Amino acid sequence: MKIIIVGAGIGGLTTALSLHKAGFEVHVYESSTEIKALGVGINFLPHAIRVLTNLGLLDELLKIGVETRELCYFNKFGQLIWQEPRGKFAGYIWPQLSVHRGALMMILLRAVKAAIGGGNVHTGHHLKSCISTKEKVAATFTTKGTDEIIAHVEGDVLIGADGIHSVVRRQFYPDEGIPKFSGIILHRGMSMGKPFLSGSSMIMAGSVDKKFIAYPISDEVDENGNQLINWIADLRVGPDGNILRDWNRTADKHKLLSEFSSWKFDWLNAPEIINGADAIYEFPMSDRDPLPRWSFDRITLLGDAAHPMYPIGSNGASQAILDAEILTASLMQNTDAIAALEEYQNIRLPQTTAIILQNRQMGPEQVMEIVAERAPDGFTDLYDVISREELEGIAARYKKIAGFEKEELNAKAK
Repeated sequence: MKIIIVGAGIGGLTTALSLHKAGFEVHVYESSTEIKALGVGINFLPHAIRVLTNLGLLDELLKIGVETRELCYFNKFGQLIWQEPRGKFAGYIWPQLSVHRGALMMILLRAVKAAIGGGNVHTGHHLKSCISTKEKVAATFTTKGTDEIIAHVEGDVLIGADGIHSVVRRQFYPDEGIPKFSGIILHRGMSMGKPFLSGSSMIMAGSVDKKFIAYPISDEVDENGNQLINWIADLRVGPDGNILRDWNRTADKHKLLSEFSSWKFDWLNAPEIINGADAIYEFPMSDRDPLPRWSFDRITLLGDAAHPMYPIGSNGASQAILDAEILTASLMQNTDAIAALEEYQNIRLPQTTAIILQNRQMGPEQVMEIVAERAPDGFTDLYDVISREELEGIAARYKKIAGFEKEELNAKAK
């Protein structure tokens, strides 16, 4: 069976590796002329790391990343709201892992090229259209920004892993329009800074309108005792704010420093971390409404093309990796490709729909919003504001919805 994958992001490359391992013929087509080691940090949950481990990538990932020891939520005054161990430190078989997105992409790209052959990773191929029949699928590619057709390709299955602005998705939902803007702008950067808390902690402070997230993405500490820290600063600008969707758009560092000038805690100095960044990029936090259907005969969607969601709970890229596993399993278990894509959709669509909707409610981060609403000036005793049972319930429910409840996940190793 010949499978065409449109898009060479994390989801597309993981799917290519997974399908090749299962014995399928795989061809990847990427719109960009070059796949580069771009981006900032990214965090993966244990269920995604399980999939990458089964693909033989764990050792390389551990060399470039940091095993998350704990997740901590704080209010804007730096007061602790919730703290829990993560990954192996919480008893999972697999770690929760923070890495540089670009470094991860290079690991995936090398693995895919080694598996399917470099000549089967086609860059500079922008999808113009695709057509499915009962017998085959056909795709036409152009040079991006032009109408110059450079390839007609036929196969048995086509997977649209081409992101939030997916050409494949738009073909089936032409009236959907642009992604839905949350009113919040994400500011992302990386800085060298002093290790905080355990030295491998992920922290989130503030509330939905103003939030600061930080976690290390390298275990290496330089001669000054600093390590590389990935950080995100969220600011609400309102529904009518500037929503230009360009990851290369740089942010105003001075404005950001002004907004977070008082966020100097005993355990972390947010202004110092922000000021240490060589570059800061801004992007609107956006998603799309869940779809009623992903699969259309021999064509289906995967990752952000299928279920773009707010970057809450480390689930965006993690869910794309889970898509790859389930899609591969469905194709292995069904000799009929159309039935396989239908099965994949029926498993993954309701799961990811639940996460999209939960992330619109801020997922597990809603504990920060609850505390901000009930104690806007801070608190003396946290449990006068929110009970431990309420905190534990929110954390447990999100793990269940997102598919990384510990006992259920660990059982998959048996």
